Amino acid sequence: MRAISIGRTKLLCCMAAALLGACSSLPNAPASAPVELNLVAINDLHGHLEAETKSFASIADAVGTAPRKLKVGGIDTIGGALNAWRAEDPQLLLVGAGDLIGASPALSSIWADEPTISALGQLGLRVSSVGNHEFDQGSAELLRYQNGGCKSTRPDKACQFEAHYPGAKFSYLAANVIDNASVQPMLPPYRIEQIRGVKIAFIGAVVRGTEKMVSADGIANVHFIDEAEAINRWVPEIKAQGVSAIVVLIHQGGETKEPFDKVACSQLQGPIVDIVKHLDPAIKLVISAHSHQGYTCQVDGRTVTQGESFGHMLTRISLTIDPRVADLPGKITAIRAYNVLMDTQRFTPDPALSAFLQKLKARSDVVLAQPIARIAVPRIDNHINEAGESPLGDVLADSQLAATRKLGAQIAMTNHKSIRESLESGPAGTNYAQVAATTPYGNTLILLTLTGSQIQALLEQQSWLEQDRQGGRVMLQVSHGLSYRWDAAKPLGQRVLPGSIKLNGAALDPRGQYRVSVNSFISQGGDGFSLLTQGADRVDTGINDLDALSHYLIASEHDGHPAGSAQTAGRIVRVH
Repeated sequence: MRAISIGRTKLLCCMAAALLGACSSLPNAPASAPVELNLVAINDLHGHLEAETKSFASIADAVGTAPRKLKVGGIDTIGGALNAWRAEDPQLLLVGAGDLIGASPALSSIWADEPTISALGQLGLRVSSVGNHEFDQGSAELLRYQNGGCKSTRPDKACQFEAHYPGAKFSYLAANVIDNASVQPMLPPYRIEQIRGVKIAFIGAVVRGTEKMVSADGIANVHFIDEAEAINRWVPEIKAQGVSAIVVLIHQGGETKEPFDKVACSQLQGPIVDIVKHLDPAIKLVISAHSHQGYTCQVDGRTVTQGESFGHMLTRISLTIDPRVADLPGKITAIRAYNVLMDTQRFTPDPALSAFLQKLKARSDVVLAQPIARIAVPRIDNHINEAGESPLGDVLADSQLAATRKLGAQIAMTNHKSIRESLESGPAGTNYAQVAATTPYGNTLILLTLTGSQIQALLEQQSWLEQDRQGGRVMLQVSHGLSYRWDAAKPLGQRVLPGSIKLNGAALDPRGQYRVSVNSFISQGGDGFSLLTQGADRVDTGINDLDALSHYLIASEHDGHPAGSAQTAGRIVRVH
């Protein structure tokens, strides 16, 4: 009996060993030893589907070496890089940190950014936080991006590239965007994925100041709360589900002077730093965005990353997890992160995405190649001078005044940050693509009445110098006939010189009433111009700012005086 018992014992042991061996070969079997999880992060793509040439300074470059110019990015190059990395690890996860769409080149924007959403699905993007630009067309349009359908705020663009838009194949997350009616997040706050038997949670959040960056009427049904508080709220619920790692995907960022590829950089500054310091201790990895910087830094014992913008680079991240450790932060024994340039010479383009891109370009060229008009110079620059004026800002403001003058406008003002690109011209003039690249937001023009005193107060709300407001200078571009002088040595709120604001050579009457044309974004207090919300007799003209610019360029050429100049018109003068 004893011999039989021993034999049975050996048999049972062998069977158990065989079963354990079989289980260990399953991809999602519970791990009993440290495992490695591989992530790739993308942020601030902004619909840039084609490769671009840009200069980069690497940590490997010698001191004093000029930055290298490389052709980087492109959705097919990104696909090629992911193909190579998935050959090493088929379970690699691609995640995002927002602004994947919005303020996009015409190749994407003329189709309501649907091609970009489709391309991201083809890349295998699994999950992303929302960014402020995902709200450019309002919360209803964001839900359409996610869920599909053709009921859009842009019916002339939606469902035009393909007859049916099915929605995103990835999940948008937004823990701190709260629906006013339900007082719950308007989108899922987090998502849990499982890799090699290990659960990993992703919590999404967007910059709290989004409400100041997009048109207020489009987000009237939601409000934005503190990023760290919103993220921390969901940690206990996530931990109760047996996760081994929590990763934050947040559309907020910082800056550092360190190279984009410096591992464990230590000089990160900006709003992301304070957010990270207030996060629950269970969170060890934060994938950030918004500031268009490349970094992989350490902040308060956590790894904080960002992969620049426009698909120029991706962030590769490896997490080593020990499931045997009980404490959640302790389960993560190592985090390695580094940024990789999407060099078109390094990665073989993904064939399917190359074909998709060629189809998109062929369809788009019919629209984008249409000539608009000749302009006076090869390039009308969008760069603002020390006074806060740009040559293209002059043209944009003039175009908006021309479009609304018959409706009573006397003055037009536009925010510099709404002008995304300089206006280029080829031998045949400037085409639709080039014009659309300058004003991609689709704002309408709003007429309102301000007194002379209110106009002076409005100008005082500008961020005159970079140090005046986080995020750089926020200046208004003004139309022909309006001029003023300002002094940087004066205190904030007192920089416009008394009596210097003139309309057609005459000083503004503080009590006089003036009809002003502005875009719908700043009319609702965008970019901090809250005084515009006090404007009386508001009228939404329904005139699109891109249409206003196109018509102005055409009319100027027909009049024999093509628009634009290499220099500013000198409407804004800085005295010190």
